[in-house]
Amino acid sequence: MLDASVAAAWLFDDETAPRADAALVRLEAGGALVPQHWQLEVRNALLMAERRGRITVDEVNERLLNLRELLVSTDTTPDLEAAFVLARTHGLTFYDALCLELAQRRHAALATLDTALGRAAVAAGIALL
Repeated sequence: MLDASVAAAWLFDDETAPRADAALVRLEAGGALVPQHWQLEVRNALLMAERRGRITVDEVNERLLNLRELLVSTDTTPDLEAAFVLARTHGLTFYDALCLELAQRRHAALATLDTALGRAAVAAGIALL
């Protein structure tokens, strides 16, 4: 299960994270599961980076092409009530709680660079990549 924070580390040349690199190797070997909002978050990160002058329009377009080639499966059946409880319990945003709920429901390890989400995953007994 991939959080958007991991994808962001792949998309920007000035960001490096060994956990993100390991997640990419796993993804290339067998694919990964993402929540519905993952595509939106990743594209928003690219748009914000473009607006801030961090990357060019051409670089954004190249990365969008690269995203289309990733072997990601999008979950379309979140348990919204369970995610809400997880958000309350762990002090997460609802978006992060949806990632946690997906990892929990599918018994999947979670790849994230988000500290709060990582802590919540460990507290909920979910393995981290």
